[in-house]
Amino acid sequence: MIEHSDIAEMSGVELLARYRDKSLSPVEVTEDALGRIERFNPQVNAYCHVDPQGALAAARASEQRWLKGQPCGALDGLPASIKDLTLTQGMPTRKGSRSTSAQGPWEVDAPFTAFMREAGAVLLGKTTTPEFGWKGVTDNPLYGITRNPWDTRMTAGGSSGGAAAAAALNLGVLHQGSDAGGSIRIPCAFTGTFGIKPTFGYVPQWPASAMTILSHLGPMTRTVEDAVLMLQTVARPDARDGLIGAPRSSPWLQESADLKGLRIAYSPDFGHVQVDPQVARLVAQAVQGLAELGAEVEQIDPGFSDPLEMFNTLWFAGAARLAGQLSRAQRELLDPGLLRIAELGERISLGDYTSALEARAALVARMSAFHQRYDVLVSPMLPITAFEAGHNVPPGSPFGEWMEWTPFSYPFNLTQQPAASVPCGLAPNGLPVGLQVVAGRYADDQVLRVCQAYARHFPTRHLREPVSPGH
Repeated sequence: MIEHSDIAEMSGVELLARYRDKSLSPVEVTEDALGRIERFNPQVNAYCHVDPQGALAAARASEQRWLKGQPCGALDGLPASIKDLTLTQGMPTRKGSRSTSAQGPWEVDAPFTAFMREAGAVLLGKTTTPEFGWKGVTDNPLYGITRNPWDTRMTAGGSSGGAAAAAALNLGVLHQGSDAGGSIRIPCAFTGTFGIKPTFGYVPQWPASAMTILSHLGPMTRTVEDAVLMLQTVARPDARDGLIGAPRSSPWLQESADLKGLRIAYSPDFGHVQVDPQVARLVAQAVQGLAELGAEVEQIDPGFSDPLEMFNTLWFAGAARLAGQLSRAQRELLDPGLLRIAELGERISLGDYTSALEARAALVARMSAFHQRYDVLVSPMLPITAFEAGHNVPPGSPFGEWMEWTPFSYPFNLTQQPAASVPCGLAPNGLPVGLQVVAGRYADDQVLRVCQAYARHFPTRHLREPVSPGH
């Protein structure tokens, strides 16, 4: 007999094997996940909406298919979540904002949600995000603060902080995130989970993000293999997406146990970033591990100056577009920080916006040339570990906006390259650290190969329940 504590440790790949040999049922697994959400969600606020009835109905239908040996897809019976920015039929998509209506109707699935359902995933609910996903931590005026399961005093990061907290506690095995400036990779690094921002356009988006060419959708999971399961399901075209990328390659994952022959560029600080020594040490150890797996590692910076001004021009303009669609009464309900950058965006001239696009094109060309010499670039995912929840920047830091403490993430939204965060250990303060792995556009398989090899040979510890110091 399988104990519930064992179910809580299982990956999606392991659960599918149990469904096949009938030692576990999707109903048992869904009941277990819902029970742990009920127990742990009040401490972390990973989910802003849970649908027990809908999840159990989907699980019962999946159970019948497995009993007949006829699963409907690659994710049949796997408990999953959708971010509160993504349309989901039958569930509210409030986007963390009091400016949205609670009435619905909630009648349409976004492509990502539809593909997950078609593959048999059991949708447990919606995960929390900052208002309209605007920042790198997760709190909003509607649902409150999302906390880090490794230390509930700390932030889980953002904007996919709810998905990351859910993945860290295995409250469902598959979680959808979105990333327009680091919003998959930041919370994965802070919570010791895996997430990949695929090449832009691999996963369709509809309705389009206000951040347009910066925004990517992708998986957030405990294991690389589970993320691949999701990618193989959702990385296909949808006619409603007007920004679809190049044709997809398959398979996504190479079954190579080592990294022999892979050319890795390692940049500890991009030439300009101040990195916390405890983060730097763990990342350096992880890079040594990649070399031990056969990779040819060279320490070298990617050779671009900080593109923060370029990023902010595009980001603030997107915020202005978003806020411009709201009435005066709705704008008054917005997070003051979001309203502030929207107002900055309203002052951006067409010439400045066009100049930022030209600079972005030059950065794309530079990184394309860089990846002619190196298969992947690795770096710290973040220069810091998680800080106190309820703040946009670390208290006492010199930073003014959230973008300033995540300088390793947003360059690769500008270039639209695949980039992942894979956990590489716990800092002395007990908080997770992430290693960022980046490849050239359309070389997602290279990112996944490195992350899978590293995770297999250097596994990290997972949580069974939230850590709440002082309680």
